[in-house]
Amino acid sequence: MKAVSSSSPMLGTSQPATATALMVRSGRPEWQSSCAILTSKVISQEQSESLPVPPVSGGFDHLNGHNSAAARVPGMNLVPIEKSDSNPLVPQHRHHPQKPLSMTDLSRAPMHGSNLRVAYQGVPGAYSEAAAGKAYPNCQAIPCDQFEVAFQAVELWISDRAVLPVENSLGGSIHRNYDLLLRHRLHIVGEVQLPVHHCLLALPGVCKEFLTRVISHPQGLAQCEHTLTKLGLNVAREAVDDTAGAAEFIAANNLRDTAAIASARAAEIYGLEILEDGIQDDASNVTRFVMLAREPIIPRTDRPFKTSIVFAHEKGTSVLFKVLSAFAFRDISLTKIESRPNHNRPIRLVDDANVGTAKHFEYMFYVDFEASMAEARAQNALAEVQEFTSFLRVLGSYPMDMTPWSPSSSTSS
Repeated sequence: MKAVSSSSPMLGTSQPATATALMVRSGRPEWQSSCAILTSKVISQEQSESLPVPPVSGGFDHLNGHNSAAARVPGMNLVPIEKSDSNPLVPQHRHHPQKPLSMTDLSRAPMHGSNLRVAYQGVPGAYSEAAAGKAYPNCQAIPCDQFEVAFQAVELWISDRAVLPVENSLGGSIHRNYDLLLRHRLHIVGEVQLPVHHCLLALPGVCKEFLTRVISHPQGLAQCEHTLTKLGLNVAREAVDDTAGAAEFIAANNLRDTAAIASARAAEIYGLEILEDGIQDDASNVTRFVMLAREPIIPRTDRPFKTSIVFAHEKGTSVLFKVLSAFAFRDISLTKIESRPNHNRPIRLVDDANVGTAKHFEYMFYVDFEASMAEARAQNALAEVQEFTSFLRVLGSYPMDMTPWSPSSSTSS
């Protein structure tokens, strides 16, 4: 499957993406009208000299809730939607068979089941693909070349979910995705923890002694730093977009002096050999992924839940103690706290006649705590937090991943 890229027409400012956005904001009848308008503009110049644009039929007006006067508005050449055996709601054009939009591509997928479309960053064989398969078994995995493209794929209804990493037990937080969580309006609906089993991959017949460089994702290089040194490899270490992409790059360019840090599944997909197995510095190497959707789920109390929030304050770090106390007084355990620069206000100036002008960095704080938003203690805690903060947003309240895992298990399985 070809990866969705940031330059893809479906994620740019082309007409299909505009119609997709309209479908999110309005109902299906209005979206059908938009499809017809966009389609008519594409073919209007070709038909202006030879074929007149057919008038809007009464059936089309009835479907969209418009009267026939809309067809007489100057500059709006509406094309009727005619029924067909294959798809009764897709516009059919006898002289222009190609359709710029398809109801099948943009239809709402079921909430559960094997037809769910899940976006992830990377190429086939990436750990994110394995996480998507663990979160949604038998789903249709959609590779994306960037984290932000995966966010946009969900927002534009190209995919139904996105599964993206947020932290690793060795490499720490993936800061890019924390920033994107704040920038976009998606909701966290679940989490999945995936044991990471790194392998050193190279083309068949290549020996470790002839390697001059090792490529992988920055997190992959960081998680295997000490092991690479112990192996005695005097090689350059270069970062690429993802682990499986490194394996694909070596295979595509026939690089016999380069190895990749990736999964055993990536070696199988791209025809590479495993020179060293399990090269992560710690056997308990786990990456936590979050599952994102356009709509939040309803929080419950019949199973362990986790809630993620982000907040900012304007009165310095002294307020942070009061915010955290709101959870401590209610016996709510925090599982993570992460600070990121406030891009809207990176520096705060404080004027004082005695000490002069002080400069303080402003931060956004991301907090995960073990409680459901359906619980009164969580609601009361956030009500108190809101009193001390200038900005507060709930990113999601979702079930915790309680699946047991074995440190020695390989993600290739």
